[in-house]
Amino acid sequence: MPVKRGLLLGLGGIARQSHLPGFLEGDGVAERLRVVATVDAAPDAAGVEGIPHFTDRERALEAGPIDFIDVCTPTASHLELTLWGLERGYDVLCEKPVALSRQEVVAIRAAAAGRRVVMPCHQHRYNRAWRQLRSWLDEGAIGPWHLAEFQVHRLAADAGAGRAGRPWRSVRGEARGGILLDHGTHLIYQLLDVAGMPATVQAWTGRLRHREYDVEDSAHVLLEFENRLGALFLTWASDRRETSVRFIGSDGSIEWSGGWLRLAGKHGPMVLDFTAELEKTSYARWFASLFHEFADRVERRDGAQPLEDIDRVTRVLEAAYRAHANGCRVAP
Repeated sequence: MPVKRGLLLGLGGIARQSHLPGFLEGDGVAERLRVVATVDAAPDAAGVEGIPHFTDRERALEAGPIDFIDVCTPTASHLELTLWGLERGYDVLCEKPVALSRQEVVAIRAAAAGRRVVMPCHQHRYNRAWRQLRSWLDEGAIGPWHLAEFQVHRLAADAGAGRAGRPWRSVRGEARGGILLDHGTHLIYQLLDVAGMPATVQAWTGRLRHREYDVEDSAHVLLEFENRLGALFLTWASDRRETSVRFIGSDGSIEWSGGWLRLAGKHGPMVLDFTAELEKTSYARWFASLFHEFADRVERRDGAQPLEDIDRVTRVLEAAYRAHANGCRVAP
């Protein structure tokens, strides 16, 4: 496949720390995907050496033929930019969450028309610790599991690179929602990958500390499956930065905390060190793997699964906010 030429939209923290290193330094990525221009309307957004930079996306098309766009902007612009790219015949990579309602998914699916690939940046799937955890689950190392617990503790919303004042993630007009959308998206697709779609969803969201935010700084979500439960707790109101995952089965458990992955099950106690995977410098490797999958799907014209991925996550997010609003269980 000839090298595909891409336009990167948005030069915030995720673009600089993960996307660009993934494109430029990821093993073999530059031989398949090349960013030929960047776009950011902020007057103080510095471009990247060697890559033409524009403040207007239409002007950026002067950089030559474009095959795909990579959307790294705040959440409120994801739908509009995705549709803009599809209308021009481009394939689309988009930061999470891509859509927030079923109607938005329908619009994206119609614009893609079975001809274009729209891939969400669900890069946590490529974390080596998560892959090992999934391998143990697939092998039945803890027997049939019945409880999955995910916890994410942060002190505040990520401010983003070079941004003064309130983090954009705390402003509804830019983020559309709080920590449930921001980090919760990752937990949802990871859980759906190993459990499928839940039968019902219960949820609470609110502000525990950051009263200046106009989005939730904390969320608790319960996903009910047949004979299984997934419990997600996320907060920007903690006193520490910590992430933990635990699966409990009939024959043991798997726990990932502080970078250490622990198995207590059929294969005996086992402890693996994945602390390096928690360093932000590792994120570019996850994105490189994601970019290779994107290139594979573009080559095959195979966009069905990524759209289904977007749809499933959107349905759970929509159900969670509806469950909180109504105080009841909701079927996604």
